[in-house]
Amino acid sequence: MNKIFLGMLLFIPISIAAHFLHWEETIVFVTAGLAIIPLAAFMGTATEEIAIVVGPNLGGLLNATFGNATELILAFIALKSGLIGVVKATITGSIISNLLLVLGFSMLLGGLRFKEQTFQPTVALTNSSLMNLAVISLLVPTAVEYTSSGIGEQTIQRLSVAVAVILIIVYGLTLLFSMKTHAYLFDVGVADLEVDEETSESAKPNIALWTGVLLAVTLGVAIESELLVEAFEAATESLGLPALFTGVILLPIIGNAAEHATAVTVAIKNKMDLSVSVAVGSSMQIALFVAPVLVIAGWLIGQPMDLDFNPFELVSVAVSVLIVNSICADGKSNWLEGGLLLATYMVLSFAFFFHPVVSG
Repeated sequence: MNKIFLGMLLFIPISIAAHFLHWEETIVFVTAGLAIIPLAAFMGTATEEIAIVVGPNLGGLLNATFGNATELILAFIALKSGLIGVVKATITGSIISNLLLVLGFSMLLGGLRFKEQTFQPTVALTNSSLMNLAVISLLVPTAVEYTSSGIGEQTIQRLSVAVAVILIIVYGLTLLFSMKTHAYLFDVGVADLEVDEETSESAKPNIALWTGVLLAVTLGVAIESELLVEAFEAATESLGLPALFTGVILLPIIGNAAEHATAVTVAIKNKMDLSVSVAVGSSMQIALFVAPVLVIAGWLIGQPMDLDFNPFELVSVAVSVLIVNSICADGKSNWLEGGLLLATYMVLSFAFFFHPVVSG
């Protein structure tokens, strides 16, 4: 897998050349998107290597902070460019792709190899309960907008900022819960991650080197995201892809590709605790941290970003959370349940493809 990611780094100079030589926007869009995938992978690797040195508490905070840094950078640049509908679509897509696509593939491939796999339902259901809160937080501003006559955009944004602050506080409490007061519940996933690390106690990572790598790939993600966003509208029109479909389906796959690979790989190794933790935990981070940060950032830079989502996007998130809650409740998974999650994702993908417009 690392060799594939190394090979994909070639798309970085290609995308930059395509931009400065004024090649077709479609080429810039595709090559920039492909360039982000290995950068996101190396960002995750650098974060994990630094976490080994700094210890479990600070390492856990570092992983939580940079876990969805790629999506945050990409969405912020789109927000700065005024593509509010695309930002909302990317948030929706990141949540449902982690819950349905990643977890679905993990359960399917893991189940085909091991017939039935088990995981701690407590952690999965805690994250699912937090996702229920996220659905409520998206539902309320949307419901207020649809049940009020003449309510202003500024009022909805103020409501969204208030909700965003609450969500960030809850996210902070979940970090306290998972890393301090109830850390024992998460011991299995941590143990699995430690087993996967190829570095030994005698050869601790070079923290200066990996910090440099982290800064370099973060800058790379920002540059490639800028190229991708600049080419977004022209490229989607040229490719004949609806903007909503691109935002909900394609962009989250680009940003989450490395994380997807990790979750599926550990599931095939029968480490379903870690796989569920990666998939459901990532969705929780998007809903409780990335989305609220973008709302507050939009308020600060004068972009009308709020939590008033397209009702169909809201329905998609609610459906995803509902089916994952029901499947994770017993702490067991098999290939059929993985297939059900993937089927749900495909149904939603087709619906987004035929949906006419981006709302907001």
